Amino acid sequence: MADSVRYGAMNARELRNTFLLDALDAPGEIRCAYLETDRAVVGMASPTNAALALPCDLELRAKFFLERRELGALNIGGAGTIRVDGETFVLDNLDCLYVGRGNKDVEFASEDIAMPAIFYLLSYPAHADFPVRLVRREEANPTELGSSENANRRIVCKYIHLQGARSCQLVMGVTHLSEGSVWNTMPPHTHMRRSEIYMYFNLGENDRIFHFMGAPDETRHLVLGNRDVAVSPPWSIHSGAGTHAYSFCWGMGGENQDYSDMDVLRIGDLL
Repeated sequence: MADSVRYGAMNARELRNTFLLDALDAPGEIRCAYLETDRAVVGMASPTNAALALPCDLELRAKFFLERRELGALNIGGAGTIRVDGETFVLDNLDCLYVGRGNKDVEFASEDIAMPAIFYLLSYPAHADFPVRLVRREEANPTELGSSENANRRIVCKYIHLQGARSCQLVMGVTHLSEGSVWNTMPPHTHMRRSEIYMYFNLGENDRIFHFMGAPDETRHLVLGNRDVAVSPPWSIHSGAGTHAYSFCWGMGGENQDYSDMDVLRIGDLL
């Protein structure tokens, strides 16, 4: 992962190769990427005809995936199940499951292959054990923010956080833009104590997100499509605008779990 110095010399293609993951969604497969940033693992499990077991790549140097890690799994597709060490959890669209350190066998399946589940996966290292917990969409403390006048009216839902499903360091939630709104994450900010990862979804085939990133005095952008992922280092802002209302899953890991720990910037200060 490039630092804030090397970032300044990157062209558009180099930025995409470094900060964008755009090939995780593959029917019938689990695809994961291991990131240097806070040692996060990002992936998607898209079961169709058969269940998919969570793999443990050699890169992790572990006996099983969750030996030293925790996992959040958000269902952005049809109804599905996650089986954790013999216990089965049924997830509808926008339900989220937290799976703590030490669970050995994790398996993903769809209830109906005509409307398959799609599980977005986010994992960070863990030094403590927390119990598996299923958080339903309606339990995610939906909070309305923004305004229509500023084109950023949105509903923020928190799943894994200090007042919700407890974790070691993972924080995870979803933001839904209201019809007619396109701007997310206002005001822009950084948080040096935590990295953040955005997965954009509920976009049409020809819709795009312009995800703004970089140091506040040298911003750039990435162009993302449906189910693409943008990786935001601690030194970078993370904000965006879309060609249509959309949703995005935000996830953080790092030094603390304080949602409000951020250094807010005035829009007029961005360059």
